[in-house]
Amino acid sequence: MAPSASRSGSGPGSDSGSGPHATDTTDAYHEPSPSLAERARLVGTALLAGAGVGVGGVGGGTLVADVATAADAVFLVGTVAFGFGLLGWAGSALAGPGLEAMQAHLETAGGWTEADSRRAMARIGGFGAGLMLTAVLLGTAFGYT
Repeated sequence: MAPSASRSGSGPGSDSGSGPHATDTTDAYHEPSPSLAERARLVGTALLAGAGVGVGGVGGGTLVADVATAADAVFLVGTVAFGFGLLGWAGSALAGPGLEAMQAHLETAGGWTEADSRRAMARIGGFGAGLMLTAVLLGTAFGYT
């Protein structure tokens, strides 16, 4: 009877070699962490876009109701967008490594990465913050008494 091969080490029965179930991830590509300026640009451009849409939303809402009601409606939409972005960002940070590992294990090329998901959620959150900021400023300046 031949002795059984050890499962530890780098022998022929180990799991650290090449093959369909290899655990070596040294060749996996990970994007470098963006700088503070890049992060500020990402959220800032979304905030400015949200502010522009907020001005249009409050302006268009005044055609139907008064400025205070229009500002309240835009603020409400902004809080939903901001909350979705915040929750999505946290979910991406929490579940991202597991989803990336699942894609690697199933050998699917979905192209989804944790960094891309967090970036998208930061944009959505910045857009919502722009809506909220604009609604508060316009509502305070023109509508609330």
